[in-house]
Formats: sequence, C-alpha cells, structure tokens
Amino acid sequence: MAELNIVLYEPEIPANTGNIGRTCVATGTKLHLIEPLGFRLDEKALKRAGMDYWKDLDVTTYVNWDDFCEKNPNEKIYMATTKGRHVYSDVSYEPDCFIMFGKESAGIPEEILKANPDTCVRIPMIGETRSLNLSNSVAIVLYEALRQNHFDHMKLEGQLHRLKWED
Repeated sequence: MAELNIVLYEPEIPANTGNIGRTCVATGTKLHLIEPLGFRLDEKALKRAGMDYWKDLDVTTYVNWDDFCEKNPNEKIYMATTKGRHVYSDVSYEPDCFIMFGKESAGIPEEILKANPDTCVRIPMIGETRSLNLSNSVAIVLYEALRQNHFDHMKLEGQLHRLKWED
C-alpha cells in the first residue's frame, strides 16, 4: 500500500497548511511539518481551511531540519522547487517516499537543495513566474505520485446521489 509523505519546511500561511492537511486526509498521506511555523496549530484559519478533516490527519512536527533528518534517516525525499532540474512528472515516486515543499516566501533553503540535486523536481511554468500557490503545488505533485502508484487504496469510481449512472 502506498504511504506517501508530504513535508512542509517552515510553512508560513495557515490556510495553505490547512488545505494541504485536507488533501493529505483525502489521499491517506502523512503530513510532516518542520518548525518554525508561521502560525499555531490551534489557529482558527488552519482549522477553517482544513475543515473538520484536521482531526483525522496523521501529522508530525519537528523542531528543525536536523530533527526531521534524525527521525527519518535514509528516506527518499523529493524536493519540489522552482530551481529543480527535473520535471516532477519525469521521476518515479516510490510508494513510501517523502515530497518536500518550502516555505511560501523563500522555498527550501539552497543549502538543502545543493546537497540533493538529483531529487529536486519542478513544476513547469511559463516565463519568469516565481511560483504557484503552495497548496496547489502539493496537490499537483502528490497526485502525480499517487497516479504512478495506481491510486493505491483510493476510491476510483464515484456515484450520483439522486440518480444512477446508465451502464
């Protein structure tokens, strides 16, 4: 079973993290938050964006990058960055890999990226666009990783509420 992990490095905006938390619950993905955070985890904006899903979220916080690395040694970590040399859809995501995203104002520190050049991935954009919204970026890359893992453990077919599909 695919057990993907999303890592947010020092996220700053509670609504983004709330949206990402909701996406993680909907996909069975674990969320890892590396402090310092730009908000408190009991903040109203975080809960509002995550709606009533936050209570079901598998979330772990870390004091800093070193703490994260110490508690997750030898894990495969893909780093989503506008500076990446590989397109996010051109890599093969393992079913238990970690996909990391940086803080909204600055991304992942270049020292971390430089130490991991082969796992830095980017979402293509036109021209000099600086970046996409963090929660949108997480959804784009996460769903590619889920697709590559055949949407393992996910519901693949929907049903109408009042009517029935004609076969």
